Amino acid sequence: MENKDFVFRMKGLSLAYGFRTILKDISLVVRPGEFWFLLGTNGVGKTTLLKALLGLLRPLQGSLEFHPEFTHRDRIGFVPQRCDLNPTLPTTVREFVLLGLAGIRTNKKERLDHLTWALEHMNLKAMEEKSYWSLSEGQRQRALVARALIRRPKFLIADEPNINLDLPAAYTLMEALKNLNRNENLTILFVTHDLTLAARYASHVALFFDGRVKVGTRHTILTPENLKQTFGLPISVFEEVGGALCVRIHRKEERP
Repeated sequence: MENKDFVFRMKGLSLAYGFRTILKDISLVVRPGEFWFLLGTNGVGKTTLLKALLGLLRPLQGSLEFHPEFTHRDRIGFVPQRCDLNPTLPTTVREFVLLGLAGIRTNKKERLDHLTWALEHMNLKAMEEKSYWSLSEGQRQRALVARALIRRPKFLIADEPNINLDLPAAYTLMEALKNLNRNENLTILFVTHDLTLAARYASHVALFFDGRVKVGTRHTILTPENLKQTFGLPISVFEEVGGALCVRIHRKEERP
């Protein structure tokens, strides 16, 4: 796309439900190839922001602008927290992932190419004829991501896809997303409560608190001061020998 300086940008954005304002005066620019993590406690506006991005909530004030490539939202993929499929309906992994092309015009070859691409990037190609309901929780979540990927989006919004996953399943999912971000230049917006994931994978972070959002690169945002303001706890993120980032909650008598 021309002028590749942003995927979307917000300026002075405020969002509300009726007379109840949730987010105030938000300014944020997300650029191609960035991996954003949205962090904060429950009820601070993360889901509200997603609704605005998905066109489900109109701004109260300010502006929200997508690059022209994303005007019709065909290049945007969305991963919800849970599967919305009827569990009594027999469905293969192939059939489940193909649901992501609903409303998208493709011919038979394009559908097959997109399906193969999505399944391979989520390490599910060998399982495409298996029942979706026979998969483990982690495999189902990867299928949910594959359903969003099948349209070959340039921007992926993921709403806590790691929820309820055990450590190996969460690691497999995150590594797959990391590879898509780095190798396919997929821009990702990832909502989570897991601070350790942000410390490990984020290029940029948005911290939600008191109706406001503090944004920037991972290293500038994940500071003890910002984390205390967001979570109300003395937390520090530090780099161990070898470059691994670690998260630590300090005891009351300790200083971050």
